Amino acid sequence: MALSEAQACGRRLLLWSPPRVILFGDSITEFYFQENGWGASLAHRLARKCDVLNRGLSGYNTRWAKIALPRLISKDSDAKNTVAVTVFFGANDGALKDVNPKQHVPLDEYTDNLKSMIQYLKSVDITEDKVILVTPPPLHEAAWEKECIAKGEKLNRLNSTTGEYAKACVKVASDCGTSIIDLWTLMQKNNQDFGCYLSDGLHLSAEGNNFLANQLWSLLEQRTSALPVMLPYWRDVDHLNPEASLQGNLHDL
Repeated sequence: MALSEAQACGRRLLLWSPPRVILFGDSITEFYFQENGWGASLAHRLARKCDVLNRGLSGYNTRWAKIALPRLISKDSDAKNTVAVTVFFGANDGALKDVNPKQHVPLDEYTDNLKSMIQYLKSVDITEDKVILVTPPPLHEAAWEKECIAKGEKLNRLNSTTGEYAKACVKVASDCGTSIIDLWTLMQKNNQDFGCYLSDGLHLSAEGNNFLANQLWSLLEQRTSALPVMLPYWRDVDHLNPEASLQGNLHDL
């Protein structure tokens, strides 16, 4: 079939509008497509079923994220086909106010901002059952202090403070009816050494990325298992009449 014929035929076909998983957060989200990243792992598992969208904003706190969210997710473009949205903030909100006032957000405001973002998502028809809150991971203070000193700064976060924000995030999930992945608690379970999960004391290492990907997959697998695969497996294509295999209703394949 000539290209012009295919294009004309294509106008009569139902185009594939893929379901989507939207990952919204700070640098731990923005960097997720790095080698061995948690988002890359999810995208691999959901290939030809879902688009996994990176909406990470490095350095952002919930104060800024709340303002930015309507520019990133809207009713017209995202709500209809959204399977899940992760909201993964707190590592910057919990920065110490006297050392890092630019990123710091008070605990009460952090709580309100998370609730506000959940309400916004509901207003664009992304219901709470599709929202997954993720707490900040624990902070390895010794490793992060080295990073701070290398930049000529003081240690600007504490694990105990990060834990307070993690607990607040868990409470918001309970109050609002969303799913929750409590990384701060899970990575420290049974007093284990959590340093292996972090590359620099704050951001995730390859092991940490794998840990988070597995936690998310436990929530996403059931939600995505029944989704159709985009276009047939290559062995199922009729090589003598490929148009019959590839130009039908995509949702029936």
